Amino acid sequence: MEKIVIYHGSTNIIEKPSLSQGRRNNDYGPGFYCTYNLEMAKEWACKQNSDGFVNEYEIDISELKVLDLLDGKHTVLNWIALLLNNRIFPINDELGSVAKQFILNNYLINVSDYDIVCGYRADDSYFSYAQSFVHNGMPVRSLTDALKLGDLGTQFVLVSEKAFARIKFVRSIKVNRNEYYPKFINRDLSARTSYKENIKNAKALKDDVFIIDIMRGEDFNDPRL
Repeated sequence: MEKIVIYHGSTNIIEKPSLSQGRRNNDYGPGFYCTYNLEMAKEWACKQNSDGFVNEYEIDISELKVLDLLDGKHTVLNWIALLLNNRIFPINDELGSVAKQFILNNYLINVSDYDIVCGYRADDSYFSYAQSFVHNGMPVRSLTDALKLGDLGTQFVLVSEKAFARIKFVRSIKVNRNEYYPKFINRDLSARTSYKENIKNAKALKDDVFIIDIMRGEDFNDPRL
C-alpha cells in the first residue's frame, strides 16, 4: 500500500469529490485537481479573493496507473499537446494551426489510459508562452525555462473512477483571504516578472529549436526537446 496526502483548495468543503463534476476544459481534461503542497492549496482556495477551504485527502496509489509528465521521460511538448487538446487556445495564423495539429498528432498522450496525471500547472501567463511557442515565437528552451519560474507548482489530478474510489477525505482547513489572496497574487506576479527578466536577458543560441524546426526535422529523439 502506498498512501500519499494531497490537498485541494476551494471555496467549498468537498468530502466526496466526483469525476462527473470535473470541467472538460481544464489542463488535463475532466478530473479533480490537487497538489502535494499545503501552502499552495491555501492560495488556490482564495484565488477569487474570498475565504476558502483546503480539503485534505489520503489516496492509495499502489494499484493506480500514473502519468508523470515530470519524470524525465516526457517533454514540454507532451504538456503543450494536452493543453491544446483540452483548453480554449486561440490560434491566429496558418502556421499556428498547422503546428497545433502537428503537436497533437505526434505528442498527445491519451489520458484515458491513466488514473492519475501529474504535471505543470498552467495559469494565464503560461498560456501566453505556450501560444507564442505554437506561433513559432519562442524556442523549446525558453518555454521549458518558463515553466520552472515563479514556483507555480505542480498538479496531481484524479482522472478515472478507479482513482476516485481510492481517495479518502481527512479534514478541511479554513483559509483567510486576507492572508492568502495576496500570496496568490504575489506568486503569479513573481512568475510573470521572472519570465520577462529571463527573456530580456536571454541570448539567442545557435541550436535553439523552434516548432517549425521540429516540424521540418521530425526528430522526436532530439535531446533538446
